[in-house]
Amino acid sequence: MSHVDDSAPRQSIAHILSALSHALDLVEGQPRGHATRTAFIALRLAEELRFDDNQRKELLYACLLKDSGCSNNSARIHKMFGGDDLITKQRVKLIDWSSTLESVKFAYLNMEPGGNVVGKLRRMAAAIGTPEGTMNDLTRARCTRGAQIAQLLGFGEAVSIAIRDVDEHWDGKGAADKRKGEEISLYARVINLAQTLEVFASTFSPETAFGIIKQRSGRWFQPELVKAVSALEADSRLWSRHAHHLSGVDAPLWEEDWIEEASQADLDAICGAFAEIIDAKSDFTSSHSSRVTEYAVAIAVEFDFDQERLSTLRRAALLHDIGKLGVSNAILDKPDRLTNEEYENVKLHPKFSFEILNRIDGFERIAQIAGAHHEKLNGCGYWRGLAGADLDLDMRILAVADIFDALSAERPYRSALPMEKVWQILDEEAKTAIDPDCVDAAKRLQIYKKISVV
Repeated sequence: MSHVDDSAPRQSIAHILSALSHALDLVEGQPRGHATRTAFIALRLAEELRFDDNQRKELLYACLLKDSGCSNNSARIHKMFGGDDLITKQRVKLIDWSSTLESVKFAYLNMEPGGNVVGKLRRMAAAIGTPEGTMNDLTRARCTRGAQIAQLLGFGEAVSIAIRDVDEHWDGKGAADKRKGEEISLYARVINLAQTLEVFASTFSPETAFGIIKQRSGRWFQPELVKAVSALEADSRLWSRHAHHLSGVDAPLWEEDWIEEASQADLDAICGAFAEIIDAKSDFTSSHSSRVTEYAVAIAVEFDFDQERLSTLRRAALLHDIGKLGVSNAILDKPDRLTNEEYENVKLHPKFSFEILNRIDGFERIAQIAGAHHEKLNGCGYWRGLAGADLDLDMRILAVADIFDALSAERPYRSALPMEKVWQILDEEAKTAIDPDCVDAAKRLQIYKKISVV
């Protein structure tokens, strides 16, 4: 990452990534704060291993970004298993998926939820192949992309390799490249142990979690690391803070002198990277966030926004759909009309966006704009049902940009609409629901030509 300068906000890179990692927890089907709590456990283990400050810093970044490639396999998991990909991801973390017997059993129980035996077996034969090959493919897609994102953010090879290796096992039977023993990054060995502890401690109890760790010693985990982590079992302060954080007490889990502050360039890079993570969730949202950002900024220039205001709008546009990571692909990719229950689920995503972004100091305005992108002037939008004067110009611009892209891009239930039809719908909406001046600005720009001003 870049060096901080005098104009940079006084926010640490780690705390920004910690807040945004809540979205990654959603897409992995984990309670919010999973990656942060994993990092807390890993840093505590790093003390036992006598890591220096630079090692702890790299370990922390790798923990917070360990699931940054998780949206890359969501669509495939849904197509493969059917049902809710978030639930499937949650459940797979509670089994020993390196065991062929457990993997086959898991596939059968989670394949075609609610279906009969014949349907389950047919889907398994058509979609799964060997459990080992399937896990390798899914893990490779996730870990490779996560490693690329770490590189994109400039965190260096050690962090990138840790994310690449995070699901490798000490005995060589993990995924995706069957690395064994010390071929696996030390950071990855620590993170794999820490995240397993976190998942089982959050789902059951620390006692259960340590039982699992000991059972998997020599298979999943390096025996020396299991011995080192045993010192944490009686660490009441660690598990008390873990329980408080799990229950919703949103206090920082670390305060270290070596944590780097974020520059403006860092913030832009992080927002851009997370926009890519968001858009990878569904085959139908590729580049959606970047297009919406381009449209929104182009319209804002028409209203003479200054650079600071443009920067805030740009970041809000890039991250406006971050809450959609918490929506199952069974809903996002559904080719038919949504049920009322499914639609209510979709309507929560701007709320999630607001809650995640509002956790970051200095992002309050970004959270407000992003959280309002589905609100309507007539009060018929969601999630708050804001109306009229409650919606400022920045929010109105983002709403128009988002609707424009939704109409002009392909969706699972229809092809992209012709431009004539897009403008017709926008004109109709401008009578009561969206800002007519923003629509007029979009028309003047003919934004579908994708004039880049970002």
